[in-house]
Amino acid sequence: MSGDTEQTIARQAQEIERLRDALSLAATAGIIGSPVTHTRLLEMIVETGAHVIGAQAGALFLLDEVENDLTFEVAIGSQAAEVKRFRVPLGHGIAGIVAASGQAMAIADAGEDPRLASDIADSVGYVPQTVLCVPLFYGDRVIGALELLDKQGGERFTAADMEALGLFAHQAAVALQLSRTYQNVARLLRESTGTADEQLDEPDGVDGDEASREALELANLVHEIARQGDTERAACRSILLGFAEYLRARSAGADQLTSPVR
Repeated sequence: MSGDTEQTIARQAQEIERLRDALSLAATAGIIGSPVTHTRLLEMIVETGAHVIGAQAGALFLLDEVENDLTFEVAIGSQAAEVKRFRVPLGHGIAGIVAASGQAMAIADAGEDPRLASDIADSVGYVPQTVLCVPLFYGDRVIGALELLDKQGGERFTAADMEALGLFAHQAAVALQLSRTYQNVARLLRESTGTADEQLDEPDGVDGDEASREALELANLVHEIARQGDTERAACRSILLGFAEYLRARSAGADQLTSPVR
């Protein structure tokens, strides 16, 4: 392995570690239950991945299992706003193929490759020349894809780039899980205390509202558990989901008791 390759891999590892720390900080310090925080976490992954690997654009797709297609959860680059209005059928385009197969792909001369989603590329006026795409796994299930476009300098994406982007995809899955868990925690706390959504979404309310402070403390506890490993994270999620189902059933039962007889 050449010295330049070793330096590149070492630099990528350092950036991934910094991203992991940033995600942890953002997850615990962010506004609990805020969808902006959730989106920002994913933007950080795509932006940092593109910066480290040296790509001009990128996107993170999530699988919609009901519609059997991919949505653009995050997009960066010159045509980011335009491309986010599209949905990608599973198996269509490079991202659709990666999500369907669970196998990463690196494409050179993408403009001439029939696997490219040329309908989307032509519609937004941006046809990439090189593409790198990896699947996004949650456990053993594909939940989306992470894609970078046009490596700077006209170079091809390498095997080392694919490995590094796979690590970023793993961090995206972790961020998704943590963000959704924190949102569920805030929702559980609101349901159990009767706190309105707006109170927890107010930045100033984190210091002044008792329920908000409790939500932040509880979210930090969940974060601490989640960092211990997959087994602990799964157990924590199972407990939270069980509690949420109990609260929903209790709420539904109360509604039936108070509803007028017809």
